[in-house]
Amino acid sequence: MDLKQLFSTLISALIKIAVAVWLVNLIYQKTMDAYNFGYRVFTEAPVSPAPGRDVVVTVTEGKGYRDIAEILYEKGLVRDKNLAFVQILASEHREGMEPGVYTLNTSMTTEEMCAAMDPEDEEEEEE
Repeated sequence: MDLKQLFSTLISALIKIAVAVWLVNLIYQKTMDAYNFGYRVFTEAPVSPAPGRDVVVTVTEGKGYRDIAEILYEKGLVRDKNLAFVQILASEHREGMEPGVYTLNTSMTTEEMCAAMDPEDEEEEEE
């Protein structure tokens, strides 16, 4: 084996190692991002502490969960619209959410906002 061939083999091995390290790092970072996102779905704190600030939100007919998450984000009620979308999907109130005008507060969690937009939930609380 001559020196040129040895050098070529060494460079090839180093490139393969570098690609493998990069790939492992990428997988690790994406795994941590996914874990953190999943963790935040169930632990995300409200935007501000109580008493917060009241915000009027109008949900019109035909708005989907993604649209509602976008509205909450635009009104400053949530920090992350994608996270809010997943939280709405995970909420037990999602099926009962109806169009209307709601007064929500920045000290509410997404789950509390979903409950406020579920008229059936409010009727159960009154009984």
